[in-house]
Amino acid sequence: MADREAVIDKVIEIAERVGAGKGIEIVDVDLVGGGRNRVLRIFIDRPPVPGQVVDPAAPQGVTLDDCEFISHQVGTILDVEDVIPGASYRLEVSSPGVERKLSKPREFERFIGQKVKVVLRQPVENQRHLTGTLKSFAAGVITLEPGPGKSVQFPLEQVEKANLKFEW
Repeated sequence: MADREAVIDKVIEIAERVGAGKGIEIVDVDLVGGGRNRVLRIFIDRPPVPGQVVDPAAPQGVTLDDCEFISHQVGTILDVEDVIPGASYRLEVSSPGVERKLSKPREFERFIGQKVKVVLRQPVENQRHLTGTLKSFAAGVITLEPGPGKSVQFPLEQVEKANLKFEW
């Protein structure tokens, strides 16, 4: 099989092109498995339009129609261009979920004020695992408030893994 990262990069390029016209953001793409058991997962979101007043009664986020649109359009292009050569694969398109992964600067900017869970590459204040409110993201630096009156800062490059933290 072709280089997995090159395939993922090509899928991202195609999916972003398809989704752009509909206001659909490509959050992540993952290709797992091998042979006839390969699964290509595309995670999509529909971010709010800046400055747009949101009607609380209107449905928010990704709809089934959004998933079907990306699946059909991207799937057709992938097959025509033979982006994933060789054996068959299964295409799955879904929302990133309530505890979505955060990795891009725009995601950290968008979710300021939300609770997040972060795993760092190197400890900050003797901790690699932090949970708290995302207070700010500026000039590549994340400010997290793990507790009232406490603040921790670290560069985005230090983040090994970050997710929104949903509270039940």
